[in-house]
Amino acid sequence: MAHATVDDVLGALENVDFPADKTRLLDAARSAGASGDVTAALRGIPPETYTNREDIARSVRTDPDSDLGHSPAQRAEQARQGGRPGQSQYLREVPKPPVEEELDR
Repeated sequence: MAHATVDDVLGALENVDFPADKTRLLDAARSAGASGDVTAALRGIPPETYTNREDIARSVRTDPDSDLGHSPAQRAEQARQGGRPGQSQYLREVPKPPVEEELDR
């Protein structure tokens, strides 16, 4: 099964005026001819008003297999951290652990 990426979702919402609620985002994506995966991702976001594209990027759920370049330690920290309700844990910002910072030097 294919999954929508954050870039796919944001690409389908290029012409949205903010603030916008979930219904308006879904309507805009359908009008733009978004794929079923994109509309499914938008249906999964919390029903609130979004003020910009970054809010949407933080809320949309992505394929758990896409690690977005994070290390296993960072992904574990993302899972432990709390976030905004409905926010995808994979998009929560998390710094590198100190040991990884040391190894990168």
